[in-house]
Order: sequence, then C-alpha cells, then structure tokens
Amino acid sequence: MHEPILRDVEINNPDLLQLIARLDAYLYEIYPPEEVFVVDLDDPHLSDIHFVVAYVDGNPVGCGAIKEIDEASTELKRFYVEPAYRNQGIAGRLLRYLEEKARGLRYAEIRLETGIPQVEAVAFYKKNGYSSIEPYGEYIGCPSSLCFEKQL
Repeated sequence: MHEPILRDVEINNPDLLQLIARLDAYLYEIYPPEEVFVVDLDDPHLSDIHFVVAYVDGNPVGCGAIKEIDEASTELKRFYVEPAYRNQGIAGRLLRYLEEKARGLRYAEIRLETGIPQVEAVAFYKKNGYSSIEPYGEYIGCPSSLCFEKQL
C-alpha cells in the first residue's frame, strides 16, 4: 500500500459525499435513528467546518472534519476509514492532520463523540491522547454517546 495522500476538500466533493454516505449507512446499522448525529451538509452556515479526504492509489478511503464549537474548541466530525483500509495507519494520519489544522486555527481543544458499540473507535481515541468527558451539546442525554477531549 502506498502512503495515503490527504486533501482538503469542499463540502460538495463527490468523494467526500460517497464516504459520508457509507459512514451514515454503517451508523444506522448499529444505532437507533435518533442516536445518529449527522452534519447537515445543506446548512448554509457551515463555513466553520473543514473537511479532508484520504486517498490511497487515487481511491478515497477515509475522511474527517473539524467544526467549530466556540472560540476555544473544535469538534472532530464525520471521521471514517473504509473497513478494507483500517489498521494501516490511515486513521492516525487523518487525526494528526486534523489536529494540526485545529492548532493552526488556534483552537485550544478538540472534542468528539462516538458510541458505546464502536469499541475500536474508543480504543483509537484513547490511544491518541483523548480523555473521557461528560456529554456536551446535542449528545447530552443520548444513552449510547461517549464523549472525549484532547488539549491541543
């Protein structure tokens, strides 16, 4: 496998939309619909979100984004790697890239939400320095939500 190439993309990028559709399909398989938190890609106020797509040999294999919460905090969103490309370091590259972007935008912390059924994701975030926090924002009261934070 060649090294992944990471590209900043616009919200309407076809590769990004294809990856997000696969992520959503996966999430709807493991969670009840009311516990799936999506980003409204048609929201005209999404100027505070930054997307990246990972490519291997020209194929889109992963994606992620950071979205502002407030002046000091950003949130990791729509983080996904195709199952066939997992455990190859792509998620780590994507995460480090988005953390660097957040630092460059002068955020002090990055937060995220994942869920109890996503055991591998929880382990990945802990391994990468994220600590468990109380649910925040729209995740308060969601029984399957697990929230994490990392100081940048």
